[in-house]
Amino acid sequence: MLLLPSAADGQGTAVTHALISASTLCQVEPVGRWFEAFVKRRNRNASASFQELEDKKELSEESEDEELQLEEFPMLKTLDPKDWKNQDHYAVLGLGHVRYKATQRQIKAAHKAMVLKHHPDKRKAAGEPIKEGDNDYFTCITKAYEMLSDPVKRRAFNSVDPTFDNSVPSKSEAKDNFFEVFSPVFERNSRWSNKKNVPKLGDMNSSFEDVDAFYSFWYNFDSWREFSYLDEEEKEKAECRDERRWIEKQNRATRAQRKKEEMNRIRTLVDNAYSCDPRIKKFKEEEKAKKEAEKKAKAEAKRKEQEAKEKQRQAELEAARLAKEKEEEEVRQQALLAKKEKDIQKKAIKKERQKLRNTCKTWNHFSDNEAERVKMMEEVEKLCDRLELASLQCLNETLTSSTKEVGKATLEKQIEEVNEQIRKEKEEAEARMRQASKNAEKSTGRSGNGSKNWSEDDLQLLIKAVNLFPAGTNSRWEVIANYMNIHSSSGVKRTAKDVISKAKSLQKLDPHQKDDINKKAFDKFKKEHGVVPQADNATPSERFEGPCTDFTPWTTEEQKLLEQALKTYPVNTPERWEKIAEAVPGRTKKDCMKRYKELVEMVKAKKAAQEQVLNASRAKK
Repeated sequence: MLLLPSAADGQGTAVTHALISASTLCQVEPVGRWFEAFVKRRNRNASASFQELEDKKELSEESEDEELQLEEFPMLKTLDPKDWKNQDHYAVLGLGHVRYKATQRQIKAAHKAMVLKHHPDKRKAAGEPIKEGDNDYFTCITKAYEMLSDPVKRRAFNSVDPTFDNSVPSKSEAKDNFFEVFSPVFERNSRWSNKKNVPKLGDMNSSFEDVDAFYSFWYNFDSWREFSYLDEEEKEKAECRDERRWIEKQNRATRAQRKKEEMNRIRTLVDNAYSCDPRIKKFKEEEKAKKEAEKKAKAEAKRKEQEAKEKQRQAELEAARLAKEKEEEEVRQQALLAKKEKDIQKKAIKKERQKLRNTCKTWNHFSDNEAERVKMMEEVEKLCDRLELASLQCLNETLTSSTKEVGKATLEKQIEEVNEQIRKEKEEAEARMRQASKNAEKSTGRSGNGSKNWSEDDLQLLIKAVNLFPAGTNSRWEVIANYMNIHSSSGVKRTAKDVISKAKSLQKLDPHQKDDINKKAFDKFKKEHGVVPQADNATPSERFEGPCTDFTPWTTEEQKLLEQALKTYPVNTPERWEKIAEAVPGRTKKDCMKRYKELVEMVKAKKAAQEQVLNASRAKK
């Protein structure tokens, strides 16, 4: 503290008070290097204090550069300058321990140190042998600095860093220690992200939002990694523009393929982590439990509502059920009685039919001639089909109580009566068929070629052709018309249009009229092609039978059962047709035998017709 000097003796002390003006605000503009710092702070929206921190950071980096210790690369002098692309540039400059984290100052300082130590002039002065031109290993140092000092080239080299571990842990490796296995892998691969602030894997206590954000980031991972450093061709070596374009095209394709493999690797890493993450399993279990609780609550409410409705409905149905059960019981009892009577009658008829067959078989069917025995067998089968229970019982009593001659006469008389009845039915059917044909001719007689007369033989031939060539046959109606023109005895040529018109008119006929036409066609076919077969070791009753008047069509299911039964019971099986009939419910032995003969004849006729059509088409060609 400064004190004013004291006054002399006899003098007074004078104190002067200076007037201090008030402070005023002045506009100051920075100039020089201060202006440059001001612009940088304004562009970065940073304060002066922040800039001071940045300056301190730069000073600390410079101090770190000064303290940087380089690692000597033992293989440096053995490197081939021509193979510089396969060398580790960081190791060459002594930065193998820093690698991609090295700053430009560190790279520049490392290069300077390496030049001072390994420059050819300095080594030559020390007496070391020097290779001429670019064959000296110092070229590798120059190439390393050239690659790492250029940000673009350095980025390309960092993308294929030879020390980087590209491996992806398998699911089995992370079974018990998920976080220890996957956390360093994600940390290692986060260096390739274009986005900063890469989320961490976390731990078992991470929230659902953090885990979801982590996997969302990695499933949409944006990688800057590229593989231009591995290009096999250098476009600078191209001799012309076309060759340079071709090299660029090849390089682009190779880079795209490697980029795709890299993204697949990242995706595999994320998939493996997601499938092994215990937190995901925990979240799924919690979500499942929550949904189950909601589902149970909803189901419980719905169940109570349904129970209330069900009680009300049951009360209403109970009265109706009691009344209905009483009525059904009455109907059931009546049905049981009717079924018992029907079964009794059916068993009795079956017993009488078998008795008639056995009686005729005992008397050798009243003949020693094989052909006559076969004919008698057919007539006996006809009686079994036509006669009622009372008639069969009466006939069996007569045959049992009489001699062979009397029995034969009685049997022949009964056969004549049945044949007469069948003949009358045929005449009635023919009359109905003629009337149906006339009606069909009247309905189609006014149209073009449809006015041609159709005889009974032509109608039967048309029905046969329609059955031989079912729907789905190629050029079906042309084939049917050609078949009729070949086999018709009337000599009238039919076209496909005529055949279609007549077939449509026949479809409109009464079902009984169709049965009559089919029956007449079958009788004619049998009459024209019928040949008495030679006797063999098999039982004749299993191979021959009389015409049947039951025209109930066979269903697809019955047809399958018949085919299966034919395969199950071959020709030499005892009582073959009885077993086949048992395998096809609702069909008798005679029905199965007749159906088998129809199928055989249809197959033979169809093959013959196809061969004739094929021969006719060949003859036209």
